[in-house]
Amino acid sequence: MVVKPAVLPDPALYTLPGGARVGARTKGCGRAVLLLHGVGSASASFRAQFETFDHEFELIAWDAFGYGDSSDPAAEPCLDDYADAAAALLDARGHEDAHVVGVSWGGLVATRLAMRHPKRVRTLALVSSTYGRKNNAAVREGFDSRIAALERDGIRLWAQTRVDRQVSQHASSELRRRIVETAVASVRLAGFTAATRTLADTDHRSALDAVQASTIVLCGDQDDITGPAESRVLADGIPGAEFLLVPGGGHLLNQDKSGVVNAALNRHWHLFDSHGVELI
Repeated sequence: MVVKPAVLPDPALYTLPGGARVGARTKGCGRAVLLLHGVGSASASFRAQFETFDHEFELIAWDAFGYGDSSDPAAEPCLDDYADAAAALLDARGHEDAHVVGVSWGGLVATRLAMRHPKRVRTLALVSSTYGRKNNAAVREGFDSRIAALERDGIRLWAQTRVDRQVSQHASSELRRRIVETAVASVRLAGFTAATRTLADTDHRSALDAVQASTIVLCGDQDDITGPAESRVLADGIPGAEFLLVPGGGHLLNQDKSGVVNAALNRHWHLFDSHGVELI
């Protein structure tokens, strides 16, 4: 018998304090799981998590400002603006806290959320993530080139030219197609530019010890975008953090090696809850 994948829920719009609107896909009931995507992706990138965690948890996957149907970002948004919006989305869904999962740039937002609103983050999972790229002129120039390429080439060509680098060499053609289509459907220049600028303006390394949440850091050994070395910096800097290197995994690890990632997340969440640990 062939089991068809679960239907990915459509996003609904939530009006945040100040009037901005954020789209989010939600499914299930129970303890909240907040899913934060990377700069070239969107809420639909968490399909594998929606197909797995649909009974015990309420999954909330947002489209950040400038993605999907969400409002365009403010003229000069900073990382705090994204963290505050994530906390406000939890309020809109009626949750005091959540297991927070951030992929790539989404991990940067998740880390800032854990620093700025520690009681809102029950546990933290940083997947293929980063501490930021502040004070690196070469990287800033690279970001400018990526923004210019998106504006020049359009989203489809831009996504097609970068997809092979985002996944492992053994990733299926269907996954590659899905990654491109997610970008085409949801990534807009305003959102990508604003998110990318926060990467260029942030360096969390000196503040990682402020993270109170129980944390797991995951990275694929074939990820050459952020990569294992950067993930180890995150794991070493966050008190008590666990580090998991996933063999054969590429950058979009929650899609590329979803089974391994989902098992690690499930274990991390249940281990935390079974200990009855409360955030200070």
